[in-house]
Amino acid sequence: MIDFRVTFCFESCSSGIASRVPAMRRVAVLIAISACGILAAADPEKKTWKVGDVEREALVAKPAKAKNPPLVFVWHGHGGTMKFAAKSMPIHDHWPEAIVVYPQGLNTPGRLTDPDGKKSGWQETKGDQKDRDLEFFDAMLKSFADDGIDENRIYSTGHSNGGGFTYLLSAHRGKSLAAVAPSACIGMVRGADPIPVLHIAGENDELVKFEWQQKMIERVKKLNGAVGEGKEWEKLGKIYASKDGAPVATYIHDGSHKYPEAAPKLIAAFFKEHPKAAEKKK
Repeated sequence: MIDFRVTFCFESCSSGIASRVPAMRRVAVLIAISACGILAAADPEKKTWKVGDVEREALVAKPAKAKNPPLVFVWHGHGGTMKFAAKSMPIHDHWPEAIVVYPQGLNTPGRLTDPDGKKSGWQETKGDQKDRDLEFFDAMLKSFADDGIDENRIYSTGHSNGGGFTYLLSAHRGKSLAAVAPSACIGMVRGADPIPVLHIAGENDELVKFEWQQKMIERVKKLNGAVGEGKEWEKLGKIYASKDGAPVATYIHDGSHKYPEAAPKLIAAFFKEHPKAAEKKK
């Protein structure tokens, strides 16, 4: 119904029917449609970057007209692809005003699976894979910053190996980030500055055990100074206030290692609530 109405408007204009409608009225209708959220998010398109001697690529969903939009990076899991990430982790559907980037990993040995590195993935620690993925992040961030973004609203999220890489970014590129949302993972946060975190975990995760992730959440809460029992957040999660202005939210579901359908909407909501803290901008 929505798509038909928008298509009909433009088909009518091209056929000359719309010439009988005052121009200002047509403009008002289009503005009203956009304001009501009827226009859908842009489909992601492929973009490439040269990082050293390697051409790297990502799918990018970019709003048609936006001045200094937010920027979100979405990292697939080990063995994943940018195309599958854009379909299964569609942050752009829930935040069409933001630039959302779905990078493609390179063949990488996995810690829990694929020890020979025959599938795509991301470096796990600083110095691993000669920091090729940290450099990929740097190249992408610079290109988007040159085009104009809101540098107080830059975010990272990822699932499994991509979630671990998101934690690595929070530790080594945290000054660029406003908040992160890792899923189904553990990661390296040693030396990191406090940053708002939404951690997503399945109680029946058969790969990255739930008890491992519980310990990870406790480490992040300690790092961020997030104490207390926590309060309900977005009906599905909990959020723990932080004395350092870096709250920790959790969405604990009863599923497995599979990425939960509710995650993209929750991640978009968390990111919208957490621009870069004033003291971190300095």
